[in-house]
This record gives sequence, C-alpha cells and structure tokens, in this order.
Amino acid sequence: MAQNSQKASVRFENVEKSFGAVQVLSNFDLEVEPGEFVVLLGASGSGKTTALRILSGLEQPSGGNVYIEGRNVTEMLPKYRNISMVFQSYALYPHKTVAENIGFPLKVRGVPKAETDVAIRDAARQVQLDQLLERYPRELSGGQRQRVALARAIIRRPSVFLMDEPLSNLDAKLRGHMRAELKHMQQSMGITTIYVTHDQIEAMTLAHRVAVLEKGVLQQLASPAEIYNDPANLFVAQFIGSPPMNVLHGSLDGEHFVSSGVRIDTPVGGRIDKAIMGFRPEDCSVAAPDAGTVKGTIYTNELIGDHALVTVDWGKDQISVKAPKDFNGRQGDDIGVLIPRDHLFVFDAQDGRRVR
Repeated sequence: MAQNSQKASVRFENVEKSFGAVQVLSNFDLEVEPGEFVVLLGASGSGKTTALRILSGLEQPSGGNVYIEGRNVTEMLPKYRNISMVFQSYALYPHKTVAENIGFPLKVRGVPKAETDVAIRDAARQVQLDQLLERYPRELSGGQRQRVALARAIIRRPSVFLMDEPLSNLDAKLRGHMRAELKHMQQSMGITTIYVTHDQIEAMTLAHRVAVLEKGVLQQLASPAEIYNDPANLFVAQFIGSPPMNVLHGSLDGEHFVSSGVRIDTPVGGRIDKAIMGFRPEDCSVAAPDAGTVKGTIYTNELIGDHALVTVDWGKDQISVKAPKDFNGRQGDDIGVLIPRDHLFVFDAQDGRRVR
C-alpha cells in the first residue's frame, strides 16, 4: 500500500516565475499549515495555477524555493513529492473501468493485487462509488467522473492534495453537491489541500484560508470571513462578494467622504483628492427620498427570490441595494439609500490602498 498520509505543511518562499518577459508570480510567499484547506483565488492569468504546478513539480520556478513538510523539494521530481493532483479535465483512462482507474497509481508502484483491491474498495466507498466499479468513464455522469478522479487521488494516501478547478465542468446544482462532498471529505481525512479556483463561492465555502492573487502578487491571505469583512485593498474588496461591493468616487476631506455635493461621515480620516468609498449591497437599505444618506433614482428593481436587488443611479455611480422581497419601487422613482457609517470602507483611488 502507498505510504500513509500525514498532515504536511507547505511553504512557498520568495517564489518567482516568468515566461519570457511575462512575470506570472512575483515574490510569492505562502505558508500552509498541516491539514489546512487553502484556496488560491484569482482571475485568469493571476498566477494561481502556475503556483500549483510549481508545487507539484510540473513547473520549475525562476527563483525561490518550495518546501513540503520542511523539506526543500524545489529540484525534486514530482513522483517523489508524495502529492496527488486532481485536474479540471479529470484525466481518466476511457478504456479502463472505474476500479482500474482508481487503482492505477498502485498498479504503477507494483503493489500486490490483493492489497490494491482492498484499497480500491476503500477509496471508492469514501466517494460513494462502490456500486459503479465495473463501469467505464463514458457510462458515468460528470459528477461521478469527478469522484473517480478524487478516489484515484485518495488511494495514493498523499501528504498533500492539489486541486485545479476540479468542479468547473459541472452544472451549478452538481457543483454545490460536490462542494459539500469535498469539504466533508477533506475534514474527515485531514489531508493538507491546496485548491485553485476563480469562483469566489467555492473559495468562501471550502477554505480555512483564502489567498487572493492578482497579476502574480498575493493581495491578501486570511479566513473567508476576514477577506469579506476586512479586505486589504480595493481589488480584494471588489473581487469578493456577489453582487460586488458598491464603489463611489469622490475625495476624502477629514472624516468626510465628498461626492456629488454630498458629505458622508466616515470611520477614517485624512485628505485624499481621489478617493473611493465602498460598502456592501446588504449593508445599505432603501428609504424615502429625503430620509437616505444619499438620494437617487431607481435604475432597475429585480426580484431575486429572498430579496429584491435595487440598482440606484447616483451622480456618476450606481448603487446596488438588497431590499425586502416585497419592495415595489419602479424604474425612474426617486429613492433614498441609507449607508451605515460602521460598514464603510475608504480606499485611495490611485493605488487601491485601504485607508485605515
């Protein structure tokens, strides 16, 4: 049988990666605790998959070092790193049964057949595939194929799981189901997991901590709650949240944000000619036109189900407000928006820096 899994720590130390003149990772530092589930979150081209490939040994860094369980593995071949990788494409062998696909890593290692058969059944049971072992990939649904790929990763008993957008090929309902299964499995097995996605819902629901990347630079590393409630900068603030954070353009004058002739109290102070005020749609509320912090006109009113999403034109900006589901304001109506001081963020528009 493959060596028993252990909870391994992972560390990136000043990792750089360039492809020609394009720098994909810049001074990347990240420490993952044993047994932790860390999600690398970012848009396409942010460097998240490159970081995963460097950790797996499929890509060499241009600079810096990578450590697994305290060992420098930067120059080590992938097969000696004791990791398992699950890809977006599942990468199953179409001519092999589910059992043969799951057991393939042990067959390559020459593990005896009796021992391999026990391990296959054990891994299949963990992902609820024990009734489908004789089927072929073409006879499976997308979710079942994904579970085969997971079982094949589990059977190696790795010290680290690496997952690259493993749910992106599934439909929305199945994605939600597989998210719950992944989270349950990782917590049950306790294997250190590094997971790459551009989907903020996956990041927020799965991770112990989220690492937000933009253009190869780590913007913030924190728990999902901290990333959401205490973003480090404007990029993180706008990247996390659906609908995204409202941003109003103006200036910071002492402890007031000034825009479109309105002065709004802020919890921070300073003087910035070009400032941005941010607040979340669920933290503001609709009010009578003269009772709001600001007054605008309704652009749209959309019933989402458990709430109405009201978009309000104000100055050169638009404000999204989560309103009660029975709110019946119409396009063009005047409306007030109450913006609570305690839930405001202020950023420097020049560099996106958070004003604290």
